[in-house]
Amino acid sequence: MKIGIVIPAHNEAMTIAQCLASVQTAIEQLPLTIKASILVVLDSCTDDTQSIVKAEGVDYLCCDYHCVGQVRDMGIRHAITNGVTWLACTDADSTVPMDWLLQQIEHISQQPIDMICGVVDVDSWAHLTPQTREDYIAHYQDRMGHRHIHGANLSFSSAAYLAVDGFAHLPCHEDVDLVKRFEDQGYAITWSNRVRVQTSSRLQARATKGFAAFLANLENNHLK
Repeated sequence: MKIGIVIPAHNEAMTIAQCLASVQTAIEQLPLTIKASILVVLDSCTDDTQSIVKAEGVDYLCCDYHCVGQVRDMGIRHAITNGVTWLACTDADSTVPMDWLLQQIEHISQQPIDMICGVVDVDSWAHLTPQTREDYIAHYQDRMGHRHIHGANLSFSSAAYLAVDGFAHLPCHEDVDLVKRFEDQGYAITWSNRVRVQTSSRLQARATKGFAAFLANLENNHLK
């Protein structure tokens, strides 16, 4: 098995180093029989993200798409051409626990799986109102069988990805669209709360309707 971790990044100089360090730690927990590599896809970066990635010795691609679906697709197809058979997606403002990849391997070993939809933990509530936190917790299903979809914690087989024609070139909700096509074509999906990622609680969204926009909407509802 060969795992490819694909991370899109647009001006993420503040967070990319922590993200890469956490992914590298997760890779180091894998048995020697499993190979894994990281690929960062730099989309229209004007800050120091690229220099940080280069300093970390991580492979990267550059593009100017301003479209997260197209960015993810570019990176994943590149990884597949290099022999990757399992793709694990996260985001540059997120960090993964050391067992992130091991939990995926355990799921795969237990039953045939084409995709794993994991959960996210919010990194800090300090700058948000208590009501926003309460509303989020009431909404979020942190359990096996949840139905949440996060591009920051989504993994799948390369064969199934190619069969459904990959991420659509959408500026947002590309993850929801991909999962729907996996479902429509009968691929096996595990909705796991054992596969976890910690993601940023920032309110300045990179994708117009992504997770940051969701938190910002909750917060704004309580500030009116």
